[in-house]
Amino acid sequence: MDAISRLSLPLDTQALTGARAAKTLGAQSGVAGTQGGSFGTALQSALKSVSASQNEATSMQREVQLENPSVSLEQTMVAIQKAQIGFQATVHVRNRMVQAYTDIMNMQV
Repeated sequence: MDAISRLSLPLDTQALTGARAAKTLGAQSGVAGTQGGSFGTALQSALKSVSASQNEATSMQREVQLENPSVSLEQTMVAIQKAQIGFQATVHVRNRMVQAYTDIMNMQV
């Protein structure tokens, strides 16, 4: 399959594409939809969402370690898992974008 026909196909049918991942990651933290916005704006919003999720998980973990009765271990574990899934999705999107850029740069003119 040549490079041009690969571009017309989804990058990975079992994984999230860049735009879908950005919208999904943004939706996890309640960020408004990105319709009409650019891909860069959606990606920036998704990265901020993932960062906020990681910060929230870290603070909850600290509160559990300090034995704060208002923060349960279950809530903390769920927050940590959400942050981990968001980070993994972000890394996956980044890897796919780098691969797409590499494919485009290696195309014959």
